[in-house]
Amino acid sequence: MEDKNYTGVVPAQVRGDAVTAQGSRRFDNAAEAMAFFSRAENRLLDVNHWHELAGEVLAYFTLTNSKGESLAGQAREGLLLKIDIPGPGSEEGFDWVVIEELKRVESVDLQSTALRVRPVPAPGSGDDEPTHFYDDKSTSTFTVTREGNIVTVAVYDRNIAPNTESDSLIAKVRNAITGLVGAKAFSKIQWQSLVDGLLN
Repeated sequence: MEDKNYTGVVPAQVRGDAVTAQGSRRFDNAAEAMAFFSRAENRLLDVNHWHELAGEVLAYFTLTNSKGESLAGQAREGLLLKIDIPGPGSEEGFDWVVIEELKRVESVDLQSTALRVRPVPAPGSGDDEPTHFYDDKSTSTFTVTREGNIVTVAVYDRNIAPNTESDSLIAKVRNAITGLVGAKAFSKIQWQSLVDGLLN
């Protein structure tokens, strides 16, 4: 299935690895599809409840401000996501990404919303390198798209590579292992679980 990049938010794949998780639902008519798109879009932007859609497989995501303080409401550009990954986490206990772009396009037969995140340092850490198992050139883009009477949900990890620039040896080993294994295993499993939950 081709990428649903009508917003232009999914970056070109130029280095590292890529992971795609995607699914679709066909409805009897465009009106039903539009209603479902609206519901799926709201669920996508409600980051604090992703784990309820995806089940226990998915990490816990919490929307925060630039200081790392938890926020209610929908995702917005510039806000952070604090990620609690099952199993070994970063030394601080969480991984962090910033919502660097959120865009919506719409026409008569098409609606598409995309949210792209990128790894960043933990708030207040003073670090230059991201607190995440991927490096800062890696991105994840979450999309919901309606084409006529078909709604597609997808997650595109692009240009992913493990973060091996952390200061401590423990973090370097953890990031290298998680980054390499996670690219094809953890990421694919968690993102497909989220896709399926958003389409349910």
